Amino acid sequence: MYIPKHFDEPRVDVLHDLIRARPLSTLVTLSPDGLNANHIPLLLSTEPAPFGTLRGHVARANPVWQNFTKEIEVLAIFQGADAYITPSWYATKAETGKVVPTWNYAVAHAYGTLRPIDDAAWLRAHLEMLTAHNEAAFEQPWHVSDAPRDYTDKLITAIVGIEIVITRLSGKWKVSQNQPEKNQATVIEGLRARESQEFLDMAALVESRKNSG
Repeated sequence: MYIPKHFDEPRVDVLHDLIRARPLSTLVTLSPDGLNANHIPLLLSTEPAPFGTLRGHVARANPVWQNFTKEIEVLAIFQGADAYITPSWYATKAETGKVVPTWNYAVAHAYGTLRPIDDAAWLRAHLEMLTAHNEAAFEQPWHVSDAPRDYTDKLITAIVGIEIVITRLSGKWKVSQNQPEKNQATVIEGLRARESQEFLDMAALVESRKNSG
């Protein structure tokens, strides 16, 4: 990933926060047939330091857990907030006209070796942790144990676990750091005026990096 210095986000805790908030990854692997991409929720553990481990599961029928090049790292991409930025939001548009559209986004890339895990006990424990993480925001969280045991036991036979110990972690926060302060301020105003959560999330990211470029 190309990362200009002013867009670089090297802090592991910040990257971990994005992974936890947006756990649906695009998992890119190399198979004998070429590159393959699957969209898989991955649960982050902070151990081992410094980058942690990602754990998830796939359908047993999905060839990704068998059909990958073991000597090549896999890549899990986690996409944060993103938004189209119109030049009309820039304060300098009226002054010089020298403005163009762009796209703001935040993204984390996690690299590591994929390890399949075909173990029912491991899978049940993983599913309980994954469910607890994603149900935490609900008033009445659902638990794996709420479903009949024989039902979940049967479903577990249809999936395989995957684990990726992260060996490299990089992040890119392209959130208007390359713009002058007055353009950053008007971009925030424009984003907030759109009112949708995605635009509000991007406004918060621009605000958090204001003047950092």
